[in-house]
Amino acid sequence: MERPAPGGGRGRFSWDCWRNLLLPQLNRQSLYVYGSEVAVEKECIRQRERGVFVIHPFSPLSYYIMCMVAITFLNLIGIPIEIAFLDGQSGVGWEGFNVFSDTLFLIDVGLNFRMGIIPEDGEAAILDLKCIRQNYLKSWFVPDMIAAFPVGYIILIADLQYHSDSPSSKASKMVRILMFVRIISLVRLLRVSRLVRFFNEVEKVSNANLEVVRVFFRILSLFMMIFLLCHWNGCVQYFVPMLEEFPTDCWVRRENLMNATVGEKYSFGVFRALSHMTAISYGSSETPTDVELWIVMTSIVSGALMYTVLVANTVALMSDADIPARIYKSKMNDLEDYMIFLKLPKALRIRISNYYQTRHQGKWYDEKDVLNWVSSSLKEEILMIMCSRLVRKVPMFHKCESSIINAIASELQYEVFQEGDVIIRQNTAADRMFFIERGQVVVETDCFQQELSDGDYFGTCLLTRGRRLATVRAQTICQLFFLSVESFHRVLEDYPEAMKEL
Repeated sequence: MERPAPGGGRGRFSWDCWRNLLLPQLNRQSLYVYGSEVAVEKECIRQRERGVFVIHPFSPLSYYIMCMVAITFLNLIGIPIEIAFLDGQSGVGWEGFNVFSDTLFLIDVGLNFRMGIIPEDGEAAILDLKCIRQNYLKSWFVPDMIAAFPVGYIILIADLQYHSDSPSSKASKMVRILMFVRIISLVRLLRVSRLVRFFNEVEKVSNANLEVVRVFFRILSLFMMIFLLCHWNGCVQYFVPMLEEFPTDCWVRRENLMNATVGEKYSFGVFRALSHMTAISYGSSETPTDVELWIVMTSIVSGALMYTVLVANTVALMSDADIPARIYKSKMNDLEDYMIFLKLPKALRIRISNYYQTRHQGKWYDEKDVLNWVSSSLKEEILMIMCSRLVRKVPMFHKCESSIINAIASELQYEVFQEGDVIIRQNTAADRMFFIERGQVVVETDCFQQELSDGDYFGTCLLTRGRRLATVRAQTICQLFFLSVESFHRVLEDYPEAMKEL
């Protein structure tokens, strides 16, 4: 849960309260970057000492980006419909939204000169105004200014001028205004670049250090781009015949859509676009006109590119989403090639493959490496959960303190045996003790047999080296932990008092 960073001012609502909105907040992302609440507080102090109006990337004001994403997406949907289908009759509501959007985009350009930058190396945010200004001018300023061109204001002024003219000059002016507006409005479609940029920024400033959140953002942005491509293509299908003033052989007249509603025109346009993009051409077998021919070819090429991008991103997401499984498959392929190179018998190759699958269960993890990633206390806690109950069942360890049990558990090693494998042989050196986590074994001698299962143990010659008195064979797939004599004596060296308890 987010809350103001430590050190934020309290009391009456004043300019200091407004300045606190520019400071970083305590949330998962800021703690992920800075490491602790103390470090976030130092970041707040660093920003206050500058005494300038700079928006920190982790401040609450930075979340206006999410609002801009929604407004940008609405613009990218509504502008093509307005240009292609509304014929200058968009209404007061849409004109007001255009003016509101243009105002927000112009404000956003100004705020970008005051927005802190998150560096690629993940260190402290860049809050220097000169660096922010230079970075913005070199990167996104020109595209942003083009995309923020105030077309809504131009339309509003032109509409007011049109209503103030005499009726005799209205008709000719209206035709010129509509054509001029349609051409200029195309500039606003460049805001699609801002949509991509906004998604990247939302991922940075949100609590997106979880892989599932990043995958969600990538999937959402991909499908939004595909939707926009199909939407724009459907609008272009109708816009091109309209520019030619609907020739007699165009598809709009053939489908009798001249007096149809906007919904019908849009539906037919998107249908034709999808037919071209999916290369099935269902319902559009007529020969297109000269201009429509280029639109059809463009639709086919864009559809091919859409498939390529979709497949490439899907493969990338699947690979990134399950990296342990991908590593496992790579290791499995290397193992198969190695066994073929050695020309091992088929039966042995099957047993090795079955062991590998049972040992790793479709995921590749190096237990020792993973445990080395965490602190010593967490490592002990993990091993206690995994192994302490097995160690406690051995009578010689009943009276041992928890610290000794932890030390023994940290020395345990994991192993898997398949059905029929001989775990230990009679009359061999007794060099380790086994704990059965899951599975069933049989202990055999010349005189008797005994079955052991989950939670049992065998091979307890740890204090003195001896010889095995029985053979132990796996009856099922067995998951075991074993403790070697060398590891056990290493624990005794660290805990001399354990000798008295044993």
